[in-house]
Amino acid sequence: MIRLARAFTIVLVMQSAFAPDETRAQQLHPEQRDSVYRQYLRFPTLVKGGRVEPNWMADGSRFWYTEDGSDGAATFLVDPGSDAVISSLDAERAREVAASGDAVADQPVPRPVGRGLYGFQMLEILSPDGRWFAHRKDHDLWLRAPSDSALVRLTSDGEEGYEWGEAFEWDENWGRPWAWWSPDGARLAVKKVDTRPVPRVAIVRPGGREDDVEWVPRSRPGEPLERRDFYIVDLAARRPIRIDAGLDPEAHLMAVQWLPDGSEWLFVALDRKHKQLDLIAANAASGEARIILTETTETSFRPLWSRPPQFYMLAGGDRFIWSSEQDGWNHLYLYDLAGNLIRRLTEGAFPVVDVLAVDEETGWVYFTAHDDRRRPYDTHLCRVGLDGAGFTRLTEAPGQHAIHMSPSMRFFLDTHSSVDRPPVTELRRADGELLRTLSRADIKAVESLGWVPPEEVTVKAADGVTDLYGVLYKPYDFDPRRRYPVIEYIYDARNTTVVQRTFSPAPRGAFEDGFPRDHIDPIALAQLGFVVWIVDGRGTEERGRVFRDVRRFESPFDPIPDHVAALEQLGRDRSYMDLDRVGIFGVSAGGAQTLEAVFRAPDVYDVGVAIAAPVDPRDTRAGGIEPTLGLPDENPEAYRYSVLADVDRLEGKLLIMQGVADPVVTIDHTFKLVEALIEAGKPYDLLLLPDQEHLFHGPPAAYARDALRRYFLEHLMSSGSRAARQERTQPATSARPASSS
Repeated sequence: MIRLARAFTIVLVMQSAFAPDETRAQQLHPEQRDSVYRQYLRFPTLVKGGRVEPNWMADGSRFWYTEDGSDGAATFLVDPGSDAVISSLDAERAREVAASGDAVADQPVPRPVGRGLYGFQMLEILSPDGRWFAHRKDHDLWLRAPSDSALVRLTSDGEEGYEWGEAFEWDENWGRPWAWWSPDGARLAVKKVDTRPVPRVAIVRPGGREDDVEWVPRSRPGEPLERRDFYIVDLAARRPIRIDAGLDPEAHLMAVQWLPDGSEWLFVALDRKHKQLDLIAANAASGEARIILTETTETSFRPLWSRPPQFYMLAGGDRFIWSSEQDGWNHLYLYDLAGNLIRRLTEGAFPVVDVLAVDEETGWVYFTAHDDRRRPYDTHLCRVGLDGAGFTRLTEAPGQHAIHMSPSMRFFLDTHSSVDRPPVTELRRADGELLRTLSRADIKAVESLGWVPPEEVTVKAADGVTDLYGVLYKPYDFDPRRRYPVIEYIYDARNTTVVQRTFSPAPRGAFEDGFPRDHIDPIALAQLGFVVWIVDGRGTEERGRVFRDVRRFESPFDPIPDHVAALEQLGRDRSYMDLDRVGIFGVSAGGAQTLEAVFRAPDVYDVGVAIAAPVDPRDTRAGGIEPTLGLPDENPEAYRYSVLADVDRLEGKLLIMQGVADPVVTIDHTFKLVEALIEAGKPYDLLLLPDQEHLFHGPPAAYARDALRRYFLEHLMSSGSRAARQERTQPATSARPASSS
């Protein structure tokens, strides 16, 4: 309690140091800059058109769509089979089309298992026959009738910490269902989750009363994890059957699907060490399990919530397409339900991203892939035959291609853009032949703000060999003869990439207003008079297992030299980048890397804003750190390292932001950081946000965004720069320190 009180005292003491000199900031950045900055925070709303969301008709080829343009909304009916003639509809006629019996076709095939998404979890799930909603109440599983909302109880043994259905957490169920109906609606597959063995951490909410402390389950590395089991619940018998596949009791489980005839339920299990992956089938009547296939690795599989394996069942129900990194790249393989490999479908030094559709009549598999070696992050539509022959890329333009396949498999819509090229949607035949352009984005609103296209850049990593790819954002009044402070946004982690590669970030639902919005915030920050820079360093996603596994079992792997090397290369050719004024910010792992940057490379990074930054791997959430470092007893050296080891090297300005109620990076990390800074005699600024979790939302998110803006304005646009600091602390003849490597 003494330490907790001391931390809150620090907050009060530091508020005067943190409060910006608004008059000075406004002198350096007039109101026009601030106005443009705030408009760029709404960047996606400034881009009109260019994207088409088709509503497919019953024939599986015709569709209608509505487009918002600068002149208002318009609705179009498209018939690709008749020379792609387009008819404009008024709103009333569009409603008639939508209400007609042949308005919308069913989706052609079940979606493959895809990556996790931010979003709210489904609260109720409707059965295929429309008779029941699967419903959770009082830790148990219920049915709710749509007609009169009557409830029928299916289970009665649920309790606090041992519950039916998996609550929305920071795990593999982001945005995914919590129960899965059999095709005939007679059974449910559902998890039962036991968090009772898991240690609890205290989350303090505002109010100051005892009941404002919430104890939530959270495992540190090596501690017990929650236990998950799949059950099959027979509605008629009201009898749940546990599926026992003889797995690691702490295995991570992910739903796949029911077989088309409902005879078996399929799911994936990944052991705690992330070294063994099993595809499992369970008999619907008995729950008896069989393992269809097993994969193992010497390093580690990606977490199931990051990018799980693709599973795509073919129509006959006896063969499936499976994705695997067994040769180092994510590729597609055809198996039968006994687990026998029929054939490999794709190969090469590139990863497949998503299976989109399979046309069994013509024998084509349609999928997206990063198959352009010159631009390894570009996403293209490709196809290959079920016989493994005829691999073809179907899209040409550089950048990212988002695809809508028609239910008939005869056509597709291709929406493509790059960071400096606005989106365009084209209608194409299944073989890639262009029929016509449906929509081009209107960016007049962006151009009216003085938009300067972002610049894609390629640099070498610190090893001098590996290419790294990033993007530079510049202010609306950019002048290459001037010198601009530089801000880097950082997040190097094995589960994702952060460099924006489309023209405009897609909306992210409920999380869109969170802070930071990965791409919108850097775009907007540049308008304040900065050059903002993002790069995906080594150890990140989408470039194969070897590139990603550089972060595995290093003791520790230091990402900062890659970023320092990149900055130095950029600065050589771009005199407008003032490398004597460099800031950096990041969230979560990016927050820790921000600390590493200002501690380990103080001669490079002058200002850091570390948000929700973990500082001690031994106290980090097990699910976030174990896939990278393994268990503490098998990699003790890595777990002994802490970013705080270099805290005494801090020379610049540091702002720490932390949500008090964060269950992912708990507030004790911030207390450890603050304590280390005090012991080292290093000044810092601290912003605590009550009742905020790992990502900030609502008014606190806006407050945090403004705090970051003010901090960089005050300390990168003023005498807080490195050059001025050195002038105050070093003799005039002192040489500039060498860059960290």
